[in-house]
Amino acid sequence: MAIPKKGSRLITVDGTVFRWRVRHKPTYCQGNSWGPMTFAVELAGASGRVLLVSLPCSRPDAWWGERTMAIWPALVTATIRTALNHGWDPQQAGNAYELALTDEDLTELMNDQAPVYDVPLMRR
Repeated sequence: MAIPKKGSRLITVDGTVFRWRVRHKPTYCQGNSWGPMTFAVELAGASGRVLLVSLPCSRPDAWWGERTMAIWPALVTATIRTALNHGWDPQQAGNAYELALTDEDLTELMNDQAPVYDVPLMRR
């Protein structure tokens, strides 16, 4: 499974180029804030195992105004390093490697700074 190039961004982590992407539209479960915000990462130049990261918050475009956060390149870089340390091999073929982050994981990834969440106004 590969990440579409359209809408993806390149990021270099320790000399290796990766491609990452947040899904363009929320799934029905994500729109209802039943599912977490996710993003996917893969090697930019080769096919292999995709990293699927779940965050402990909703998407900004969720319909019910739950807590949300922006995904910054620094967070993506720290998440890639964590996944590599936990055994993700992006050159290996196979199913997606899933990494579910908690609030404590985010605090650790962002140099002991608690994540900043935003609660958007409810949309009608």
